[in-house]
Amino acid sequence: MSADSRIEAITRRIVERSKPSREVYLERVRMQISKGVHRSVLSCGNLAHGFAACSVGDKAALAGDQVPNLGIITAYNDMLSAHQPFETYPALIRKAAAEAGGIAQVAGGVPAMCDGVTQGQPGMELSLFSRDVIAMAAGIGLSHNMFDAAVFLGVCDKIVPGLVIAALTFGHLPSVFIPAGPMTTGLPNDEKSRIRQLYAEGKVGRAELLEAESKSYHGPGTCTFYGTANSNQMLMEIMGFHMPGASFINPNTPLRDALTKEATKRALAITAQGNEFTPAGEMIDERSIVNGVVGLHATGGSTNHTLHLVAMARAAGIQLTWQDISDLSDIVPLLARVYPNGLADVNHFHAAGGMGFLIKQLLKAGFVHDDVRTVYGQGLAAYSIDPRLAPDGTVERQPSPEESADPKVLARIETPFQPNGGLKMLTGNLGKAVIKVSAVKPERQVIEAPAIVFHDQQELQDAFKAGKLDRDFIAVVRFQGPKSNGMPELHRLTPPLGVLQDRGFKVALVTDGRMSGASGKVPAAIHVTPEAVDGGAIAKIRDGDVIRLDAIAGTLEVLAPAAEFAARPAIVADLSANEFGMGRELFAPLRRVAGPADEGASVLY
Repeated sequence: MSADSRIEAITRRIVERSKPSREVYLERVRMQISKGVHRSVLSCGNLAHGFAACSVGDKAALAGDQVPNLGIITAYNDMLSAHQPFETYPALIRKAAAEAGGIAQVAGGVPAMCDGVTQGQPGMELSLFSRDVIAMAAGIGLSHNMFDAAVFLGVCDKIVPGLVIAALTFGHLPSVFIPAGPMTTGLPNDEKSRIRQLYAEGKVGRAELLEAESKSYHGPGTCTFYGTANSNQMLMEIMGFHMPGASFINPNTPLRDALTKEATKRALAITAQGNEFTPAGEMIDERSIVNGVVGLHATGGSTNHTLHLVAMARAAGIQLTWQDISDLSDIVPLLARVYPNGLADVNHFHAAGGMGFLIKQLLKAGFVHDDVRTVYGQGLAAYSIDPRLAPDGTVERQPSPEESADPKVLARIETPFQPNGGLKMLTGNLGKAVIKVSAVKPERQVIEAPAIVFHDQQELQDAFKAGKLDRDFIAVVRFQGPKSNGMPELHRLTPPLGVLQDRGFKVALVTDGRMSGASGKVPAAIHVTPEAVDGGAIAKIRDGDVIRLDAIAGTLEVLAPAAEFAARPAIVADLSANEFGMGRELFAPLRRVAGPADEGASVLY
């Protein structure tokens, strides 16, 4: 089925806008492909270093170019629940590669930090830039030019976008992403949120809060709410980097291992030595990027991907903009209700039909491009399946069911939860911003109220605890952008603002910082650009200025006389407290060169 004409039109304009940079990118990829991976022409010293730790048989195989060698880039550490299962993957991958007549080596490890651990802490100021550090670290691993293809082991927030940037930078290599899956369901997310609000109000203590959090995050695997980490997995599948059905199978299960083995063998099958050569840089194109954005909207995914998708696309020479993302949101209906956009978690989403059902519904209406290349082959329709474990221990795929197993979690295209994706760009005299309204009640989507300005998220916390915020207001939390302090997530602001909203006050947030995919019911205009440290209009706001945030009209305005507001000097803040401690001093050069949020907030492009 061909894509909807509106989807086609947006795709065409991205293609036209991207032509100069995309053509240069593809020329470089094809030049590298023409050079090939020729281990046999490495100097003897180079090659000896490259296979010194291999077995005698593998050394003999790697001395020529006849046996494909798979490079493993791993984000394993056993502090992250989502990445702990990767500890055993290299051995599993090596065995599967050998069965397929290939070899696999760990090419390198990349850092993987947990936003859940650093939330509200100084370490969160390293989080966004870790994406680009991960891309560079993966690049170092692949720079040895020993590999015919790569597999990437990563799941969480900045890790997958960083790995995608690396995969596309090494776009002459086929690349397959191998996930670890979500943890099993624990304490329901709405109950966890309730305890957090009670703690914010002082009605329960730290012991009760820790007990609730521990029951929520209780074992190996991704956190089960639909934040950035699980949005990453959806993206990798709908963009064709995963094997079909791989995203949401729990860790340490036979099916999970079978999918990992299958992905390994597929990565070896799509090298230049085979008949299905699929270099990542040619596989991912403008249609793939549009499919990713559509999937984000259809599932109510993380706002962080308004940064990451832009940066990932740029790595392939594709110029994606916030306007593209916002226009696609106006077209694509919301088909999933997963916390914070509903009560279900990702395990419930998978049980209701998961990615296979979602993709089938989107294909039915022409909201995604079917005529794309994937690691599995040609066409996205091959992903509209339900993965099962075959009697022989391999993966078998059945057609996705025609009906959702739970229409309250996953809807048919004819009966969506709402007619649009709920992720919009805001414009006005404050610049540009992003807002996610899929979990915001309609009556909360337009807020007009006086500003209360903060330069630190702790200032807002302190004002709340002191009882100074029991009124209608819009919290302006500024100097939180990439150049100011690395653009940390401000998710700790959700409980106090949620409490105030529940008390009946009209509240909203305006910030040049980020909110995670776990934020929900409070309207938040985030990623404001230009940011305050660049003299953006957000730095001109004063306490008491009336701000109008209109998520329906897509506007963000300070209601002040235009000439007077334009003539105001921008406030300059003392940011010295953000420059040291927990490694922040190491990232000072990155803060200086970081790009604006609407260009991906990257230090690479």
